[in-house]
Amino acid sequence: MKIYHLSNCGTCQRILGEIPKIKRFELQDIKAEPITAQQLDELKELAGSYEALFSKIAMKYRSMGLNEMKLTEKDYRKYILEEYTFLKRPTIVIGKQVFVGSAPKTVKSMLEAATG
Repeated sequence: MKIYHLSNCGTCQRILGEIPKIKRFELQDIKAEPITAQQLDELKELAGSYEALFSKIAMKYRSMGLNEMKLTEKDYRKYILEEYTFLKRPTIVIGKQVFVGSAPKTVKSMLEAATG
């Protein structure tokens, strides 16, 4: 069980605080320890696409003009590997399930899986 997060992100810290027995999880601060291509590819297999892992609310998404481009899966992969802020956070792996982002529904499903 693994959690990709940012230690300086208030939302990530709030969600991590809700997870029972957090010590069971391996935590990876993606700013201090960037996600590897292999890790990203494994997440993509669980999530179904790189786009599902890509944060379109990251500040750099607009500043780089990506919001005006038609991005491909190859593009999403490249940008996540180049810039940690493009990975939706937190990204939590429990068994063969992946929970991506901080939407209330996602967090609720993840907490149910974490306690099960």
